[in-house]
Amino acid sequence: MRISELKRKALQSLGGKWGVTVSLMLLLFLINLIFPLIVEVIGSGGFSEWLMQDDTPLWSDIFSMVFSIALIPLTISTTWFYLNLVREGNPGIPEVFAIYKDGKTSFKLIGASILQAIFIFLWSLLLIIPGIIKAIAYSQQFFLLKDHPEYTVLEAITESKKRMKGLKWKYFLMHLSFIGWGILCMFTLGIGLLWLIPYAGTTTAAFYEELIVPQEDIDDDQEIEG
Repeated sequence: MRISELKRKALQSLGGKWGVTVSLMLLLFLINLIFPLIVEVIGSGGFSEWLMQDDTPLWSDIFSMVFSIALIPLTISTTWFYLNLVREGNPGIPEVFAIYKDGKTSFKLIGASILQAIFIFLWSLLLIIPGIIKAIAYSQQFFLLKDHPEYTVLEAITESKKRMKGLKWKYFLMHLSFIGWGILCMFTLGIGLLWLIPYAGTTTAAFYEELIVPQEDIDDDQEIEG
């Protein structure tokens, strides 16, 4: 399937759902940026004290790190939200936050994200290009964990590498195709990102659904023949 077809499928999936996706993006923006800022201002003793401080307090750095880690399951659950859209579901915002009801899965996703980051960092030490290649190879890990919760983190990474063989360049070009829209969003003071991020996220989910999932049928056929 061509990149243009994946993007078309994404737009079709988003049809009639723009309201909920943009609302979700706005909510995530408030959680990721505004909430930590409010906490820092209050912890500094007020807006004027916060404005006058030269360095960020240590407690603020620690809070930001812990808060970022805690948001990992939410970020991954958002990508699953897009996948449900592609699968012609009718996901709602509450189900994105429902990931925290399953503590075991949440901690697994945090561990998977950290391990993936470590692997990419180690490959990046060689040169930036190997790091990018490996990041693309590992890109399907979290979708695979959604469809195969029985996978361990390492199994999901291995399976992602296996299924991305021959598809890395297409995946790279797919994301590259959104650069023009990203530049236009700069002229909207970032407001356009409320629409662009769901568009790109749903296209990525369509990539998984159309090019990665069908490989399971091929593997099953090979097992039967074997």
